Amino acid sequence: MKRLIISMALVAGPILAQAQVGVSVNIAEPGFYGQIDLGNRPPPPVIYSAPVIVEQQRESYPPIYLRVPEEHHRNWHKYCHQYNACNRQVYFVTENWYNNSYANEHRHEHEHEHEHDSDEHHHDHGHEQEHDRDREDGR
Repeated sequence: MKRLIISMALVAGPILAQAQVGVSVNIAEPGFYGQIDLGNRPPPPVIYSAPVIVEQQRESYPPIYLRVPEEHHRNWHKYCHQYNACNRQVYFVTENWYNNSYANEHRHEHEHEHEHDSDEHHHDHGHEQEHDRDREDGR
């Protein structure tokens, strides 16, 4: 009986995990947790000076920087699977750096993208009006 239950749990686990409904939260929005793409930025301030790793690596991967809730970094062995990072060297970025530097920078980039999109929309809108006038004039 135990084998049957364990087998069912092993089969059902991944299926149930995929069936969960997720909410998409973008970088710089409240509630974003996950990997931080540093690009060419210098390493940010981190909570622990040494990387945290739960499982030994079979391959050599570069360390990753994550923003996670405090409960997650304090009990990383319980939560690392949610971030697919149990076998990775992980640095947890500080909330202060994330909110005041990284997220703030991304908010500005996102606002700039919206301004650009808005300009294109106005340009396209004028172009559509020109086509409407041409149709009315029989062109």
